Amino acid sequence: MSQSLNVLKQPRPFYLIFFLELWERFGYYGLQALLAIYLVRELDVAESQSFIIFGAFSALVYGMVSIGGYLGDKILGTKRTIVFGALVLMSGYLIMALAGKNIQLVYLALGTIAVGNGLFKANPSSLLAKCYEEGDSRLDGAFTMYYMAVNIGSFISLLGVPYIADHFGWSVGFLVSAIGLLVALANYFMIRHWVADYGSEPDFKPVNLQKLALIFVAVVAACFASAFVLNHLIIANILLGVVGSVVVMIFLKEIMASSGAERGKMIVALVLMLEAIIFWVMYMQMPTSLNFFTINNVEHVVLGFDINPVSFQSLNPFWIMIASPILAYMYNRSGVTGKAMSMPVKFAFGMALTAVSFLLIPVAAKFASAEGLVDPSWIVGTYLAQALGELLISGLGLSMVAQLVPERMHGFIMGAWFLTTSAASVVAGYVAGFTAVDAGSAVTALDTLPVYSHFFETMGLIAAAVALVMFATAPKLNRLMNREEEVDAQLATA
Repeated sequence: MSQSLNVLKQPRPFYLIFFLELWERFGYYGLQALLAIYLVRELDVAESQSFIIFGAFSALVYGMVSIGGYLGDKILGTKRTIVFGALVLMSGYLIMALAGKNIQLVYLALGTIAVGNGLFKANPSSLLAKCYEEGDSRLDGAFTMYYMAVNIGSFISLLGVPYIADHFGWSVGFLVSAIGLLVALANYFMIRHWVADYGSEPDFKPVNLQKLALIFVAVVAACFASAFVLNHLIIANILLGVVGSVVVMIFLKEIMASSGAERGKMIVALVLMLEAIIFWVMYMQMPTSLNFFTINNVEHVVLGFDINPVSFQSLNPFWIMIASPILAYMYNRSGVTGKAMSMPVKFAFGMALTAVSFLLIPVAAKFASAEGLVDPSWIVGTYLAQALGELLISGLGLSMVAQLVPERMHGFIMGAWFLTTSAASVVAGYVAGFTAVDAGSAVTALDTLPVYSHFFETMGLIAAAVALVMFATAPKLNRLMNREEEVDAQLATA
């Protein structure tokens, strides 16, 4: 019992995967910290268009994860796909560092990063799930701590990369992301023997050089195709719709082919993934509309120090680092005592906290200064509520897949989980555009404050309504899961 209560006592492979994910996310969030502002300030892209480009890029980033999951499960192997994806990501960041004012090179860099992330993203979490036996009470805690790795990496980069870009230029800021991937690969190769006994079936077979060559050519083609798609956003939206429809159809086919407890759990997984799309639309406001709100309408002086407003984004991973061990302990404790909240209830609480995070902003606007600026403490509270909501939905999404979906589909369905982010990113980009202001006019903080206040109030009320629906349906989802398990138990004893 004492072992299960100790959230830090995880299998040794956990720590390899933890640091691998940390440094990969360091690279990605370094790019995220700068991208929208870089498009506006360096490339003279309109603010509303920068949000749409950011949304399309994010959609590609997460929309390709299912492909990487499939390659990891069926063709290359989980561990080989991780390494391949990291190399492609590093190449994308290097192109970004060299792009300067050439927007076509920027599109190629973003396309390469999207493909690299698609190869990489699903596989560390899939590998982690394979390190635990079914029913291990440490699993929720392990995935919560794993999610903490994401946020340690993002905290360091969101705090430091804007400072580096300010003082040394955009190129150096993007170069730091490439360095993050180099550290991730070095970490993996030094201690990869820790995961020698874990992986998907292809990991334990010799590399098929012909298949590897074909995949390499396909990946290079995908990078250029992704760049083309980002330059023609309507194609990006159509492509996402096609990919999403195919993934949903495959998922539904698997549900129909299953039975008993397996079918019930997969239905619940599908419902939770659909609910998560709404959450991700809210979440993706952080690097877009919420980021520009802090630039335009939040005091930048904290305790006498002038803070780069872009670095306020680091509050999200900061709070997650604080809360992750506490929630991991609570999950493990409740697993031992048998009083754990169900996954649907956790998701509902997460959405409720997301509503609170947005509703704080119109309240803050009522206490703004005569110049239209809000005290930074309000944005600290907003990011706190957002972080707690994120932990309950995004942080447990991977654990949800591991628990509710059969192991043979882990890689593919984890990719489908990230596809919810992809679908939401496109919507979020257009939604964030409602806060954009005409850059050609003399816009002041007093002009933008009511725009942001109305926008975030609307978003908060929508999130609150969705949370009420989720609380109302949670008992039905719980009964579906439990009833199917009871049927299986009765058949087993008959």
